[in-house]
Amino acid sequence: MKEFFESSSYFGLVITLVTYAIGCFLKKKFRLAIFNPLLVSILLSIAFVAFFGIDIGKYNESTDILSYFLTPATVCLAVPLYEQFQKLRDNWLAVVGGILAGTLAHLTMIFVCAFAFKIGHTEYVSLLPKSITTAIGIALSEQHGGIVGITVGGICVAGITGNTFCELILRVFRITEPVAKGVAIGTASHALGTSKAIEIGEVEGAMSGLSIAVCGLLTVVLASFFVRLI
Repeated sequence: MKEFFESSSYFGLVITLVTYAIGCFLKKKFRLAIFNPLLVSILLSIAFVAFFGIDIGKYNESTDILSYFLTPATVCLAVPLYEQFQKLRDNWLAVVGGILAGTLAHLTMIFVCAFAFKIGHTEYVSLLPKSITTAIGIALSEQHGGIVGITVGGICVAGITGNTFCELILRVFRITEPVAKGVAIGTASHALGTSKAIEIGEVEGAMSGLSIAVCGLLTVVLASFFVRLI
């Protein structure tokens, strides 16, 4: 069975799409945050690959087409921002302030946790980019001598957590302003969170998409200071 799957050029793509469809079905049927399609797809795909002992390199090769569409999909996030440009102009100070506060919060949290749990410098710098998009996060981690695997893992956890629980968190803290919702989601959980923000509303999606880019740039600038702390 292992040889059968690995000999197919698109077995990984099929597995990914099928598991995501299962996640969508479970989410629609039970309407629980834990049945987030992305989370379900990741867990089922890992279980499938582990059960059949499939080489992870082969799996990655067979899903390259999904990676190809990642860049244009990210660029498309600029469309809702363009449509909500007037909203951005009216609230630019609050937007910039919110993104800056969120960026400082997540960098400070990583520093505090690293100091409290006596995490080494390498692991510390690997976790600093956890709340920014993968491409920038990997480059930042490599620049400061971090472990890319840890960085990618942190980014995935931040994105999936935000995508899964952002609506619950917004309700708990009674955040109702669309601009504030979008800025919070995009700053905390990059593109995965933004996909949920787009589902919530157009303004939320636009502000979240903007937050991805600005948070990434601010993290690159501020990380040069934070990496010296440990």
